[in-house]
Amino acid sequence: MTTPRVSGHPVIIIGAGRGGHALLEMFLEDTLVKVIAIADPNPSAPGIQLANQHGIPSYLDAVVALQAGKHYPDCIVYNLSHDDSIADEVSKIFAGKRVASGPEVKLFWQMVMNLKQTKGELEKSQNQLQSIIHNVMDGIITLSETGEIQGFNPAAEQIFGHLQQEALGKNVKILMPESVHTEFDAYLYQYLHANHGKTSGIRGCEVIAIRKNGEQFPMELSVSEMVLGGMRYFIGIVRDMTERKQAEQKIAHLAHYDYLTDLPNRALFLDNLEHSLSLAKRNQYKVAAMFLDLDGFKKINDTLGHAAGDLLLQGVSKRLKQTIRTSDAVARVGGDEFTFVLNDIGADENASLVARKIITALSAPFDLDGQPSYVGASIGIAIYPDDAQNTEALVKQADEAMYLAKQSGKNTSRFYQEVQRNQSSQ
Repeated sequence: MTTPRVSGHPVIIIGAGRGGHALLEMFLEDTLVKVIAIADPNPSAPGIQLANQHGIPSYLDAVVALQAGKHYPDCIVYNLSHDDSIADEVSKIFAGKRVASGPEVKLFWQMVMNLKQTKGELEKSQNQLQSIIHNVMDGIITLSETGEIQGFNPAAEQIFGHLQQEALGKNVKILMPESVHTEFDAYLYQYLHANHGKTSGIRGCEVIAIRKNGEQFPMELSVSEMVLGGMRYFIGIVRDMTERKQAEQKIAHLAHYDYLTDLPNRALFLDNLEHSLSLAKRNQYKVAAMFLDLDGFKKINDTLGHAAGDLLLQGVSKRLKQTIRTSDAVARVGGDEFTFVLNDIGADENASLVARKIITALSAPFDLDGQPSYVGASIGIAIYPDDAQNTEALVKQADEAMYLAKQSGKNTSRFYQEVQRNQSSQ
């Protein structure tokens, strides 16, 4: 009789308990093995139930199962039933065939169980890894060596606005501004053909990325390389830096600007003045430093309260910014004191004209929650390079000139030269 053809080496399992069930599970995943029959006197044995699910012939009688396999002279019989008579039945049906039983099957069964346990642990580790990738806050993107996206976790979806199914299979350049596409292609080509082996990776590099809606944003990028199955892959971990950058900008702004008026503070004023003096020295022109102190502010602050005082300072700041040129600068250096840097003033008189313009602008009443209020301004002026040639001295001289303006009746301006004349006449 012609031997029936099967896709895999024919196997008969005698005994469908825990060991037979585990053995059947393993063989079901192996295309080189074909289980043609399984037997156990217990119809509820786990191996019998599994065989029925997969359409494998099952028997309650081991001899009947062996008879069913007599047309497969090269089949292997695994006896897990602890019935030693099975070996005799096998020798009757399969002339000269030796059955795997006893210690051999026990050893084989232990190997199967160890393999099953290892597989289970591996699957558990893979599931844990996938769970981490799925739930991690950072975007994780897997790329082929040609730049094709092969992994795109939910965080990456949220960062870029692309769904996973939209991103998979696309080139990673969909996540980059078009302006860097050529540069990226050149870098990737050079890297792949440099023959320098595995990269040590990129750590915390700041780049510009692009969302699906076209919005560009700062992104922190770390890249590592791995070789799997002879194929090279790149793992990119990305983090949206938009909020961090905004926070940094806010902190930097608070460090250099007055919180109430949003004018530059003393530190930024001194930096601006230092820079202006450097330019003036290089280009041979004059710079005026002006110091302003409000007249009548304390009375308003004491009678109407600090809230009204703050409102007044904000109104004053707005008028001061509207009064000077865009090339000049105004700062609040504390309380009701303001400073100015006037660049390239030409004649000294031009600084005096600006001072009068400021005094006029502040002379109009301020509406403090329906309460009209008035303030004046005493202004001191010092000129670079005539009065001083460094920042510290110029600021000191402008302050002294401001006090002279106070002593001269307030709501006026004075040059530092007038301070010197007063001192020499005393």
